[in-house]
Amino acid sequence: MQSLFQILMLLLNVLWFFIIAHVIMSWLINFQVLNTRQQLVAQIWYGLNRILEPIYAPVRRILPPLGGIDLAPLAVLIGVAALRIILVNNYALFL
Repeated sequence: MQSLFQILMLLLNVLWFFIIAHVIMSWLINFQVLNTRQQLVAQIWYGLNRILEPIYAPVRRILPPLGGIDLAPLAVLIGVAALRIILVNNYALFL
């Protein structure tokens, strides 16, 4: 059971990293530091969008529209942090 706990924590950590990378990359693209016409940048951006869009879509349906501000990544990060806290606090159940 401890392996299950470690696998869940690993998946949550990877998701956390992908979301942070996606947010930073979106800022760099919007401030024209990165150019999506470059093949590597476009492939990474496309891959991150394909991974994260199914997670963001339900959150975007719940959150009210705020103009140009997308709070879905923030809400998902809070959800991932909450899941990590719940898993760590219930670690004894995995032993």
